[in-house]
Formats: sequence, structure tokens, C-alpha cells
Amino acid sequence: MSIFRPAPPPWPARALAVFRIAIGLLFVTFGTMKLFGWPPAAPPGVVPVPWASQMGIGGMMEVVGGLMIAAGLLTRPVAFVLAGEMAVAYFQFHFPMGFWPETNNGSPAVIFCFIFLYLAVAGPGPWSADEAIARRRGEAPAAGS
Repeated sequence: MSIFRPAPPPWPARALAVFRIAIGLLFVTFGTMKLFGWPPAAPPGVVPVPWASQMGIGGMMEVVGGLMIAAGLLTRPVAFVLAGEMAVAYFQFHFPMGFWPETNNGSPAVIFCFIFLYLAVAGPGPWSADEAIARRRGEAPAAGS
């Protein structure tokens, strides 16, 4: 395989599925940190936050949305909503502390925002609930799966 040509099917689709699963599970930990204080946050004492607060609702979105992304369930709409959540998180909480994400601790929000925008366009790939639903409905499976 040449480094200058795309990998042959089914490997790109499988890599997308592994990427989606890993990102979804990682995203869940940001929500559990806010809601349950696990894994421990830095600085200590900041979390858990009240569930009825804006950060609490964000934490619920991160847990539920992250699990849905990991499972590949309604991937495109969930990813689009989570991208919006991350854009709001960046501009509301990080941007006021400075322009550059590296200096305002907003890098994770920016990175997750663009990852979720990518998933909203690319879809879940194989090994997803969305693909299983499509197969049951008689629709063609995702390319490369």
C-alpha cells in the first residue's frame, strides 16, 4: 500500500467506526466529571455541578450524547447538536478569558466541536446502531462496511 493513496476498503470505514466509538466514550467522561465528579477534575472542588444548572445540562448532554455517538445511534443529528454545545461552551466559557484556545483552556471544546461536525457529515461508519437500523429497513449499508 502506498502512503500516497487512500487505504482500500473496508479499512477507512472501520477506522471511522473505531474513531467514533473512542470519541464517544471519551466525551462521556467529560459529562461524568461534571455530574458525578469522576474522573476527578482539576482544580479540585469545582465539580460536581448542580444538574439543573447550564453546566449540569451540558454534562447530561455529554453523557447521553457521548453514549449515543459511541453506539452509533442517530449519529448525524446527535453529532450536530454536540458540535453546537461545544461551540457554545467555547464562546461562553473560554473565549472571554482570551482569544487563543491554548491560553484559555478551550482546546478540548474546539477539537470536539470540529470532530462532531465531521461525524455529522461522515456518519457513523460500520459497527453502529444506525447501520443495523438501515439494514433492517432494507437500505444499503454504508460504503466500505
